[in-house]
This record gives sequence, structure tokens and C-alpha cells, in this order.
Amino acid sequence: METQTNTTPIKEEVMINFKDSKYATGRRKKSIAKVWLKRGSGNIQVNGKKMIDYFQKQNLQIAIFRPFTITNRQNEFDVKCMVKGGGLSGQAGAIIHGIARAIILFEPELKTTLKKEKLTTRDSRAVERKKYGRRKARRSFQFSKR
Repeated sequence: METQTNTTPIKEEVMINFKDSKYATGRRKKSIAKVWLKRGSGNIQVNGKKMIDYFQKQNLQIAIFRPFTITNRQNEFDVKCMVKGGGLSGQAGAIIHGIARAIILFEPELKTTLKKEKLTTRDSRAVERKKYGRRKARRSFQFSKR
């Protein structure tokens, strides 16, 4: 008889203490992100996973680091996020909004630089609803004269 060994990879979860952290909420489309920020080494956790594992797309990863690159605070803060609702793009936007608001709680003098980049205000754009008699929100059915 053959014995089969369990070779599932063990994920290392780095638990970070967030007792002396700042909290902020970020929103985008249907997504809501709860963000805790504290001084640290630059680790970002999203829903218990590393940010690189949660967001596989490179452009979303770069976008999440944007508040830190604008303020020249790379690798200075640890971030823990709980995000729900919407898709990946909306969730990334909600995390960016939450991180920017939490950075302002740490250093209020950075508010002007983040506000110039429009990271502190909620992006209120949402999907337009579908209307009756149309195929989508604005797209109509093909018109045939004869």
C-alpha cells in the first residue's frame, strides 16, 4: 500500500499588533474598507492575506501604494484592512481612500498634498441604473426603419 503525505503549503500569517493604531473608513462604488494604520515596516494586509496575494493585478497594487508614494512615506506604516462589497477595483479604491484618511490622522500637515491628488474625498461616481425600454443604461435596441 502506498502512503500519501499531505503536502499542502503552510501559509505564514504575520499577525501584527494594532493596539496603538489609527482607524479610518474608505468607500468607493459599493465597497467599504475598514483601515487600521500604525508605524511599522510597510506590511499591508487585506482580509487576513498579504496585499500582493489579494490583489494580483499590478495596477491595483501600485494604486494602493499611491498615498504613501505621494507623501514619501514608503515602508513607514503597517496597514490592516477589512474590505467587503463590490469588485476588486472598487475595493482597491476604498482602501486608498481609507489609507489617505488614516495618514491625515497621523500627520495633519499632509492633508493639503493628499487633497491636491483628490485622495481624501470620496469618489461619488457609481453605476448608472438600467432604464426600461433600453438594452443598458443608455444603449438602445437597434432601430430598423423597415
